Amino acid sequence: MREVSLPLPRSSVEKPTTYRRAIARGVWRLLKEKPLGACGGAIVLVLLLCALLAPLIAPYNYDETNVRQRLKPPGSQFYLGTDNLGRDLFSRIVYGARVSVTVGFGAVGIGISLATMVGIISGYFGGKFDVLLQRLVDAWQSFPPLVVAISVMAVLGPGLLNVILLLGILSAANGSRIIRSATLTIKENQFVEAARAVGANHLRIILRYILPNVMAPIIIIATINLGFTILAEAALSFLGLGVPPPYPSWGEMLSGSGRSYMYKAPWMATWPGVAISLAVFGFNMLGDALRDLLDPRLRGGRLVRN
Repeated sequence: MREVSLPLPRSSVEKPTTYRRAIARGVWRLLKEKPLGACGGAIVLVLLLCALLAPLIAPYNYDETNVRQRLKPPGSQFYLGTDNLGRDLFSRIVYGARVSVTVGFGAVGIGISLATMVGIISGYFGGKFDVLLQRLVDAWQSFPPLVVAISVMAVLGPGLLNVILLLGILSAANGSRIIRSATLTIKENQFVEAARAVGANHLRIILRYILPNVMAPIIIIATINLGFTILAEAALSFLGLGVPPPYPSWGEMLSGSGRSYMYKAPWMATWPGVAISLAVFGFNMLGDALRDLLDPRLRGGRLVRN
């Protein structure tokens, strides 16, 4: 008798390979179609590496002072020069990346969680509940964010945790509107109606069908908000309401001694400003590229027609 070989069933081992291929295709599309987005992604990657490996990258500690080496210009010993206390600016900027990444990801994590919860619940249930919740969001958005941040920080006092909580709460309102709009579209699809027909409860529908389909706008909002959060933290630190010394913050490095020695040692204010600009540019470019790549209605700026 002839032996017949039956095809083996697909195992779950193939799934990681499929995910890796999908990620590789996404990276290739980013490099090919969105070069500015790829440049922004490279900047973000360098920023994350500086934050994670700061003790290995920085040649000195961020608060190590040497009065004999104060106000040294950039050179072979001090790559970006020294400040008025003899501290190495390169080391302080590298450690400052850790502060910016901590504040950025912490605040965006809080903000995007609140925005997702408010947006999905408001869009999914609709009716009077949606109207009431959206009026609260309107009132939330009516206050100028920077004025609210300065007022709250003046009451609470400077601190890393206070900055993260405040910026996270302030960034949630705009994101909730976008997520609500996506939820209104998703909940009208047939697979949601089919889930209701077979008896799925609201929680299961939200977690199994609504949330996975609004992940693309959530990722885009989070990426773009990271640049805004880093800039807002720098502004608060510049005003003396952000992360307190001796922790190095790019905004605090621009203020105080950076302003006082602007003409005598311009590198004290130049390099922190460059670091802030590059970080915001990187997150904004990456966010714009992800929006074009992940939005099913946009492919290179054009509408996709069925």
